[in-house]
Amino acid sequence: MFGEEESLKERILNNLSQKKQVVFCLILILSFYFLFLSSPGGFPKGYVYNLKYGETLSSVSGELKSQKIIRSEFLLKSFTYVFSFGRGKIIGGSYAFPGRQNVVTIAWRISHGYFEIESLRITIPEGMSSFEIADIFSKKMPFFNKEKFLGLVKSGNYEGYLFPDTYFLMPDTKEESIIKMMNDNFNEKIKMVDKEIRSFGKPIFDVIKMASIIEEEVGSSTEARKIVSGILWKRISIGMALQVDSSFKYINGKTTEDLSLEDLKIDSPYNSYTHTGLPPTPISNPGLSAIVAALEPEKTPYLYFLTDDEGNMHYGKTHDEHVANKEKYLK
Repeated sequence: MFGEEESLKERILNNLSQKKQVVFCLILILSFYFLFLSSPGGFPKGYVYNLKYGETLSSVSGELKSQKIIRSEFLLKSFTYVFSFGRGKIIGGSYAFPGRQNVVTIAWRISHGYFEIESLRITIPEGMSSFEIADIFSKKMPFFNKEKFLGLVKSGNYEGYLFPDTYFLMPDTKEESIIKMMNDNFNEKIKMVDKEIRSFGKPIFDVIKMASIIEEEVGSSTEARKIVSGILWKRISIGMALQVDSSFKYINGKTTEDLSLEDLKIDSPYNSYTHTGLPPTPISNPGLSAIVAALEPEKTPYLYFLTDDEGNMHYGKTHDEHVANKEKYLK
């Protein structure tokens, strides 16, 4: 009887010992996972990592650790070597991290080129200048270089020829490619009014400059745009300065409400109060409606126009009528 009790105790102790070993192994495995395999606490959700072509595995591992995407450089390298059959091969491109991922998954992705990235849907409204367009891209695209974009627009004289539209771009799309895409779109859209441009009698450069002003000065009303187009072309024909406030937005970013008398004296070829004729370049990137309005000016007896606080247009034949409209409609 005593021997049976001793045997039972031994079995119980053995079972307890085995359970402790199992628990210890589980704790060890979980500890190893959370300490090394799992993603760090500061994992940047929604992050896009640009793995440059030709970059070494060591530099990538260091960068991913510094960005808190992995905990262990050693494990990333080890798993990458395993998944690439000992070559340590990694594939360049933009990798999206919408949520936490462990080091095993990341090693598999960079060794097989699983980017898990979708194109970005970016809408450029009508009438945006290249500066405003650059701001939109800067907010949406993590690798966009605003200064480079603006430099390319200026050197290539693309202001006015970047068609406003909705574009689907990869996050790492180069600035040159963006400009080409928008300009190609412009060239396609302008074909719709090619006949009208050729019969209008003015170079397309002047048409786009005028359209850029109309886009900024008038709302979406087709009738109002054509009336203002007629007024502005008339001013040019009689040698009168265009006197449009929208040109100052291109000079110093100010709108009509912000302009001072000193602003009106700014020494700039874009100052439409001190210089006659059209500006050196378009002041915005117009849509097709504004281009059509520039091509189809409506003849009226008016020489002045203004927009009231509610967006309604008011016209005057003389400067006195214009002043009266200001006193009546602008508060």
